[in-house]
Amino acid sequence: MSPSAPFPDHALPRPPPCPTVTKIPSLAFGSGSVNKGRDIHEYIEHALDQGFSHLDTAQFYRNEKSVGTAIRESGLSRADIYVATKYSGLVSDVRKSLEISLNDLGLEYVDLFLIHSPSVAEGRLESVWRAFEEVREAGLARSIGVSNFTITQLKELLKFAHVKPVVNQVAFHPYNWAENKALLEFHKKHGIVTEGYSPLTPITRYPGGPVDAAIAPAAKRLNATPAQVIFAWLKAKGVVIVTTTSKRERLKEYIAAGDLPDLTPEEIDAIDEAGSKGPPATLRLKSLLSGDSVQRWQLDL
Repeated sequence: MSPSAPFPDHALPRPPPCPTVTKIPSLAFGSGSVNKGRDIHEYIEHALDQGFSHLDTAQFYRNEKSVGTAIRESGLSRADIYVATKYSGLVSDVRKSLEISLNDLGLEYVDLFLIHSPSVAEGRLESVWRAFEEVREAGLARSIGVSNFTITQLKELLKFAHVKPVVNQVAFHPYNWAENKALLEFHKKHGIVTEGYSPLTPITRYPGGPVDAAIAPAAKRLNATPAQVIFAWLKAKGVVIVTTTSKRERLKEYIAAGDLPDLTPEEIDAIDEAGSKGPPATLRLKSLLSGDSVQRWQLDL
């Protein structure tokens, strides 16, 4: 089932020589965050039913089996679902690790396989990436990429990569736009697609911050929700959105965001500027005191 809303697919580079996915759906349903360790097949079924076609999971989330159950019970053709998972280093051998994931997912291949974090390949990045290239060559992963990599870490990887990473998935939202701006430009220069998780941070973690005021005029003009405006902002940045929810009405809201007209340059600039200020110190402190350490929260997703 194809998404009903016109979120554009993102073109991927064509690394030789084996078949590779050339497009990636730009709105993904993620199985991480609060879903880690849970049976979420019902949530996945709802997401697929509403029009999501891109599923983002990981070994570290401990729910690949339930993702696989939902895929199997959906009745959808494998070609109609784009599935990404991540190497989390829980099993050191990359191929064995991916084969476990494929078994849990009930799939013969994944569309995208990512290194979940630089830390899982620390001190052995070149050998891990060689193994990634090999599983791609073997057809177990159509495309390969990374997650949570900095510019410095990407430069190191590109020194020896025979096949460049097609994706770098990072936390991406207005409050870290200032620090992500250079990374986004680096991605564009090297043909790397940016995927953004935790996009709704301003309204879920820091409600009442400066971004709220910046998105309000656009929400009024477009008759849209704050979440839809943030998605429109990420769309304007050319970022693949990775989000999640357990509520069906939110799924409909997220899919419908693709029908919105584009934000104006002035609206985008206003959100950029508000995001660069960061959330007020009182809101950051409140988040930390609630146990939501920003560093832990970003890495967990």
